[in-house]
Amino acid sequence: MRVRLKCSIRGLAAVLVFSSVLHAQSAEQSGAAKALTQAPAVDLSGVWEANMPGIQWAEYSFVPNVPAMTPWGRERYLAAKPSYGPRAVDHSTDYVNPTTGKDVGCLPPGVPRIYIQPFLFEIVQTPGRVVELFEFDHHMRQIFTDGRQHPKDPDLTWMGDSIGWYEGDTLVVDTIGLNDKTWIDRGGLPHSDQLHVIERIRRPSSDALEINITIDDPKSYTKTWSGNRNFKLRPTWNIKEFICLDNADYNEEFINKSGAYSSPNPSKQHAKPAKPNK
Repeated sequence: MRVRLKCSIRGLAAVLVFSSVLHAQSAEQSGAAKALTQAPAVDLSGVWEANMPGIQWAEYSFVPNVPAMTPWGRERYLAAKPSYGPRAVDHSTDYVNPTTGKDVGCLPPGVPRIYIQPFLFEIVQTPGRVVELFEFDHHMRQIFTDGRQHPKDPDLTWMGDSIGWYEGDTLVVDTIGLNDKTWIDRGGLPHSDQLHVIERIRRPSSDALEINITIDDPKSYTKTWSGNRNFKLRPTWNIKEFICLDNADYNEEFINKSGAYSSPNPSKQHAKPAKPNK
């Protein structure tokens, strides 16, 4: 009788321990599921076009002046041969827009330069994730808002690893894991693989989007610095097909027609030429 009683007590204890573990796992899974199903705190969705009228430097950079660089950064900057900006040359080394955009350059612009390319982009928000769809060469960027952290040792990629969270009416985006093959802008500002980009994205009005960008790269710059981009909502526009190899000479014509940098009233959407490179 005593043996049976001991076995019963042991069995009950095992059940209680298993139930506690199962309850803890269920609570953890429930919390994770709740985080994933939470709706975005602010609506940033839509198709957006650059809206920086009358700001000449906005064609190629986030700031009007060159940030203070380290010797390493300065060496990289002087070695660059950009297609745009005050240091533009006829035969550039720009991996995206070589020789002033007349030749094909199909490598990804990287972050944050992707915002300077004079093409539309779309923000799509889902629970736990924000997706940016760029018309330029159809690049896509995922920003995870499900509470995850960056990998401890992220792979170095063209667009980096991005996580985000909402602070009031602002989406804060934190990006690391960027390779050093890209430039910060179209004017040749360099960066290293230590680059840390923080974006604060907000919608000050129904038809406007603001992105404030902070650059932290101690290998390239003597201190952190910030820039910004403004965009206008295009509710009736769609992301168009873009085949990089078919668009050998789109840049100059598109920039001139878009009005995004030269007029407070950008013109209607223009199709880009689709001429094969000869």
